Amino acid sequence: MIKIRKYTEEDKERIWEIIKFVISDGDSFTLSPDSTREEMLADWCSAEKHTYVAVSENKVVATFYIKANQLGLGSHIANGSYMVAPEAREKGIGRKIGEFSIAEAKRLGYRAMQFNFVVKSNEKAVRLWQSLGFEIIGEIPEAFNHIENGLTNAYIMYRKL
Repeated sequence: MIKIRKYTEEDKERIWEIIKFVISDGDSFTLSPDSTREEMLADWCSAEKHTYVAVSENKVVATFYIKANQLGLGSHIANGSYMVAPEAREKGIGRKIGEFSIAEAKRLGYRAMQFNFVVKSNEKAVRLWQSLGFEIIGEIPEAFNHIENGLTNAYIMYRKL
């Protein structure tokens, strides 16, 4: 059973553990593997973001946020970022937080969601988002410096709510 809720201050250490693991691979997020705990938590949990955690058996197993994709006249489009703990992967948690975030973004008043940067080689994420109704609306050549593959394209993905 997965429970999704807003993060609390007590969740920050576990959120950092998940972020640190995910960015250490250098294969799916532009965040530097050398980023500090303070930098990452200040960004991930900043006031302009709606930050959430997914909890299973009293342990945070994933974290994500929803925010306006742009300020002002572009603020009706949501954006988000998602991370799942290594021990919780391949258990459908990514789908659950994706489904939740779509419904939550709509509840928050957004009219669509856009992901500005989905690394093309992150095929699991691309397939997940497509299965949740997102379309690839653009491709940015050599946008990501993949730690193993070098310069890799990134997709822009979009879905109306």
